[in-house]
Amino acid sequence: MISGTILAGATSLALLLLSLALLMTMLRIIRGPTLPDRVLGLDMLVAIAIGFIAVLAIKTRFNLYIDIGIALGLVGFLATVAFARFILTRGLAPEAEQGAAVAKPALKRGRAPETARRKRRGGR
Repeated sequence: MISGTILAGATSLALLLLSLALLMTMLRIIRGPTLPDRVLGLDMLVAIAIGFIAVLAIKTRFNLYIDIGIALGLVGFLATVAFARFILTRGLAPEAEQGAAVAKPALKRGRAPETARRKRRGGR
């Protein structure tokens, strides 16, 4: 009897704290000055959603929600990696902007850049 009361109170407190974290994360996504900040906020939203699903699984005693949370974690990880690659390839990362400001060394006359002269391996 008392364990049910403690469990109900703990799940209610967890839902309240997760709701607060959700609001703060939404604020970060909206106000984020850069795209990487927004991507980090979206990754945090996935983590908070997994927390909501876990608390819901405990509260309803329906174990299938745990599997849904694991699947959401995998999809969220893949989405974060895809966003990170997008940011790096588009040159929208703050580090890339600082690197572009540095003057590139001039090429010697008649010589290709070092990366273009590398030979391919594998018989092609």
